[in-house]
Amino acid sequence: MSAALTVAICGDLVRPSLGWLVSADARGNGALVRGLARTRDGEGLSWLQALCDPRSRRLRQGRPAQPCNRTALIVAAKGGTVRSVTAGDVLELLDAEAGTRAGSSGNTTVFYRLLHQMGIFGAQAPARLREFRTPGQLTPDELIDRYALQCRPVRDLLVGYLRERQAALDYGSLKNLSHFLGRCFWQDLERHQPGIASLHLPAEVAAAWKQRLRTRPQTVTASTGEKTAIYVPRVNYRQCLTPVRAFYLDLAQWAVEDPARWASWAVPCPVSGEEISQRKFKRHRKARMDARTRERLPVLPVLVRTTGERRKAAEALLAAARQAQPGETFTAAGQTLTRSVLTKIAPARIWADDPGTGKQRDLSLEEDHAFWAWAAVEVLRLTGCRAEELSEITHHSLVQYRLPTTGELVPLLQIAPSKTDEERLLPID
Repeated sequence: MSAALTVAICGDLVRPSLGWLVSADARGNGALVRGLARTRDGEGLSWLQALCDPRSRRLRQGRPAQPCNRTALIVAAKGGTVRSVTAGDVLELLDAEAGTRAGSSGNTTVFYRLLHQMGIFGAQAPARLREFRTPGQLTPDELIDRYALQCRPVRDLLVGYLRERQAALDYGSLKNLSHFLGRCFWQDLERHQPGIASLHLPAEVAAAWKQRLRTRPQTVTASTGEKTAIYVPRVNYRQCLTPVRAFYLDLAQWAVEDPARWASWAVPCPVSGEEISQRKFKRHRKARMDARTRERLPVLPVLVRTTGERRKAAEALLAAARQAQPGETFTAAGQTLTRSVLTKIAPARIWADDPGTGKQRDLSLEEDHAFWAWAAVEVLRLTGCRAEELSEITHHSLVQYRLPTTGELVPLLQIAPSKTDEERLLPID
């Protein structure tokens, strides 16, 4: 952007579009900010710049912060002052950046939040930019139109089917159903069978579709570096077969109740009941789980030993660092560190400089992480509880039971119900 044009824009003689300003001021050199501060709204830009400084948003070499640059672009294109900027102007600028630069650079949420904190948007404006970007729930038409289906009658049929099912489904289930029927089923058929317009699929077409559904392509790299494309089984392909079968059966049932609307679509279902049976799937899943357990079980002692050694090493380093004075070198757990000299008092944290890496280490945080990693591994190993059950354990989970015969006190760990919905009491040592 030339100096003469910058002067004309700052004097409000010309008002270029936001798209042009974003392209012309791609480097963000700050000339427009300085010009507007001198001629139009120095107080507003200074206030915004003061909000940027505590958050370290100022750019290098004394350049204005990026929120100031963006605000100056809006003022230059729309006129007025900083206080006349609206939330719609911010969205228009971000859209212009996305169209010109293939995406907005910098932190757009901070930019919006700073202007919102200045109070220029008013009380009705959302506090976060994210609230503008949330698209909300799509209608059945919009859900199906995401896949650009070629056959209009089938597209209208899928939309009507989703509308019928919408009352009984939550939005997540409705969206998944549109994905299975629109993308995995009919879009796949149109891609491999151009011009298809009937739900009555020939046997070979249905078999080919199910075969594509059962497998997925995967690239394998050999030791020589040669890449080969192979097809591997898809684990959850039945998740698509079930809604497709339900779709055909629903059409057959509705054809009896409302023949004028649904009878022309009542055709034989290409998915049999045996194909959606979960018995074989559950057996295969159990076999995969058992195989993973057998593979990992031999390395369990290594994990237990490693977490224990790491906890002891972190504890020793923290204890030695507490005894050392700032700037003093200490050695523990085979490591030599120097206690950091801090400019601010932080009694809850112990920091040390590592001469080997040149970095500062938070020994308090390292000891905390090492202890809880060791504790989690030990509880999982000794109790057999699940990860979600582990996260529910508190000090209230430790209970006692006294044997009525001997009076012996038995400590117990109470596991809150999770997947099995059954509460358990485990004896602990």
